[in-house]
Amino acid sequence: MAKITASVDAGSLKDLSDLLGAFDENLNIIIRETGVSAYVEGTCVKLSGDESSVLLAETVIARLAAIVKAGEPIDKSRIIYCVELAKEGNAAGIEKVMSGVVAITSHGKQIKCKTVGQKKYVDAIKKNSVVFGVGPAGTGKTYLAVALAVSAFKNKEVEKIILTRPAVEAGEKLGFLPGDLQEKVNPYLRPLYDALQEMLGAETFAKMMERGTIEIAPLAYMRGRTLNNAYVILDEAQNTTREQIKMFLTRLGDGGKMIVTGDLTQIDLPKGINSGLKHAVRILKDIDDIGIIRLTDKDVVRHPLVQQIVKAYEQNNE
Repeated sequence: MAKITASVDAGSLKDLSDLLGAFDENLNIIIRETGVSAYVEGTCVKLSGDESSVLLAETVIARLAAIVKAGEPIDKSRIIYCVELAKEGNAAGIEKVMSGVVAITSHGKQIKCKTVGQKKYVDAIKKNSVVFGVGPAGTGKTYLAVALAVSAFKNKEVEKIILTRPAVEAGEKLGFLPGDLQEKVNPYLRPLYDALQEMLGAETFAKMMERGTIEIAPLAYMRGRTLNNAYVILDEAQNTTREQIKMFLTRLGDGGKMIVTGDLTQIDLPKGINSGLKHAVRILKDIDDIGIIRLTDKDVVRHPLVQQIVKAYEQNNE
């Protein structure tokens, strides 16, 4: 196979330094993932190798250089994700993903999408009244939903945020756990508390809880209510029954929005009971104003190993 060369200009020494990473760590990842040879000359990265590898590496480095120039950090997971997108002919997607801020935390940190799947999920939430986000752990389903809920509340689009989860997980039932309701519910709802506190700050979060503008409760407490002007998030919905998820979805009131998240590979329901989430995404997929987004191992944004673990389990689902 014919060997070719190419050159990508990072623009400035600072941008080149950010692109290469400490001790050329980022460049070494690109070399390993694309199979090219590379060296630095001035502000340029020089590439050589077979045509397909060089073209792939050239595309990846050019996209990463644009990200760096925009002031965004790059790391191992982002580099590998960019390589995967380039292999699929969708390298431009990485810049589209990063355009726009989803929310800003209490410490001023900008929350942005990190994958194409996350961008589709956020866009679907903005567009539809009811959205299902289905995918493995670490894809940001709950975190992004909470971020958007807080943003909607701050913009006075809703009057209340309600977060709920089914109270039966991993074989435990609330009735058999020690303590009052709040103590029983806390372990199940801790991820929701954590996300809200990051977005609002502990003091504001506590005040909103006290005023009742944020409500965190087991799914059973939604029965018989109409949730008007509320942003409602149902987390871990794979552990709902058909009856429970139907009950939840029919609580939607005027000016309300519902986000349903879950992972169909982590169903903890007793044997013989089918997941309400699985049933719902099948029968509701063609209804207007309902969005169904399926996230995959490619959307995992935790430690790079998590993506590989998720993929391994999906391939060996015994």
